[in-house]
Amino acid sequence: MKKLLTPLFCFVVLATSAQTTSLKKTVNTKADALKDKVIAWRRDFHEHPELGNHEVRTADIIAKHLQSLGIEAKTGVATTGVVGVLKGGLPGPVVALRADMDGLPVTERVNLPFASKVKTQYNGQEVGVMHACGHDSHMAILMGVAEVLSSMKKDLHGTVKFIFQPAEEGAPVGEKGGAEEMVKQGVMENPKVDVIFGLHINSQTEVGKITYKPGGTMAGVSDLQIIVKGRSAHGAYPWSSVDPVVVSAQIISSLQSIVSRNINVTENPAVVTIGVINGGSRFNIIPESVKMQGTLRYFTDADEKLITANVKRIAIKTAEAYGAQAEVLIPYSNKYPVTFNDEALTAKMLPTLAATAGKENVILRPPVTGAEDFSFYQQKVPGIFFFLGGMPKGGNALTAPSHHTPDFYLDESGFTLGVKALCNLTLDYMAGKGK
Repeated sequence: MKKLLTPLFCFVVLATSAQTTSLKKTVNTKADALKDKVIAWRRDFHEHPELGNHEVRTADIIAKHLQSLGIEAKTGVATTGVVGVLKGGLPGPVVALRADMDGLPVTERVNLPFASKVKTQYNGQEVGVMHACGHDSHMAILMGVAEVLSSMKKDLHGTVKFIFQPAEEGAPVGEKGGAEEMVKQGVMENPKVDVIFGLHINSQTEVGKITYKPGGTMAGVSDLQIIVKGRSAHGAYPWSSVDPVVVSAQIISSLQSIVSRNINVTENPAVVTIGVINGGSRFNIIPESVKMQGTLRYFTDADEKLITANVKRIAIKTAEAYGAQAEVLIPYSNKYPVTFNDEALTAKMLPTLAATAGKENVILRPPVTGAEDFSFYQQKVPGIFFFLGGMPKGGNALTAPSHHTPDFYLDESGFTLGVKALCNLTLDYMAGKGK
């Protein structure tokens, strides 16, 4: 029997490989033809950004596009998420592809004809809204992928699940949302997902390049809140007070010793940052309390526990030393696991990225202390999260505006590579699984 099966097996493999090669040629042609359409989608999203759990207009555009392609689309997932299911004509695995949808409370400063002028309320304040992290490009790219793959539906060896996710930047305080909520609502089931791929545009990586890292690629994150309670007094009579401003200053300074004196940074990076400090209402009144908020970043469970314990100890004991009290809440509203690229899957799919972008343009990168809730999907199935260049050619990564800033800018010519990369990862995984 072996002598009969072996040549038949080889024939099936060769036929599958030849078919995949043909499909990938189609991907190149169709992705190039979609370039202007993808850019137009991105510009529309950019001009009309919406904050997390409020992506109503955005979701409607995405759902209608998927439905126009004959893709079954479910809306209202985890508040405003959209999930499309494309069933191929041939049996095979279920490949999930994900894009995030939310903008940020940032007022745009870039002089573009499609710059955001949107204003809204956020945490009780009027703020501008901007796609200052590139989620507009992620959605446009995945819409392009959906159009390409749906056109070859009968030749697909498996099913593609398109996940358009709200609130990646974190749901508003008191609300649920993001990848964690989508997983809880069953996005990885019915049909059950085998593998997931995602990308993130990067404004400080040259267009045409892809960067990646096996294993821990983006940090785990917990936000924190510290409230220091003292005793109020007239600013002219500080000896009558227990000054929470002075105590808070001491706490902030002491927190910096956690990474510099407790974490082995030669093995894994870590970050302790206080980004918000609020207290007082007048220059000559020592307030009764001060509220601080910040973020912790880490790459191992051990480092997370160590950092969390030390933040609590330093804040509480420092406050006690000054006669004050400190309340510490970690996490305060959000916590994401480490974004971990399955090492075996990364090794398997790396040739696909190299063939798509050119081997010289696929670059191993160090871990990133930014965080991503894509990690919740990777806790369920193997996944790869990679970075797509969005900086103009010849730009300086050190001076290019970074993400989450009013001057964030993307070179749109790199979007087509994103469409091709996600399509080819899907096709090659399906072909490899079939073998």
